[in-house]
Amino acid sequence: LASPETSISVSAHNAAVGLAKAPGSTGPWEKFCFGLDASTLQERLFVSEENVVGFLGTVLCPPFCSQSALESQPLIEVLDVTEDRIQIRLK
Repeated sequence: LASPETSISVSAHNAAVGLAKAPGSTGPWEKFCFGLDASTLQERLFVSEENVVGFLGTVLCPPFCSQSALESQPLIEVLDVTEDRIQIRLK
């Protein structure tokens, strides 16, 4: 993390933490963890095509699915992600 670019905003009903990658750190973030201390951390995934495909794969086809069921799954493509919406295309 790049300390000078990190920011915190707290209000009566919300808290936001802005994080910035350190120079030389590349690629999208896949997940983050939050909690009161290290023993109570909860993991959350960022919205990415890989994470959406992985999530939907576990929901639509549990581990006991047949190979033919896996092959018939839709192609999922994340087209756009903004603060207030996500656009996903299924083929």
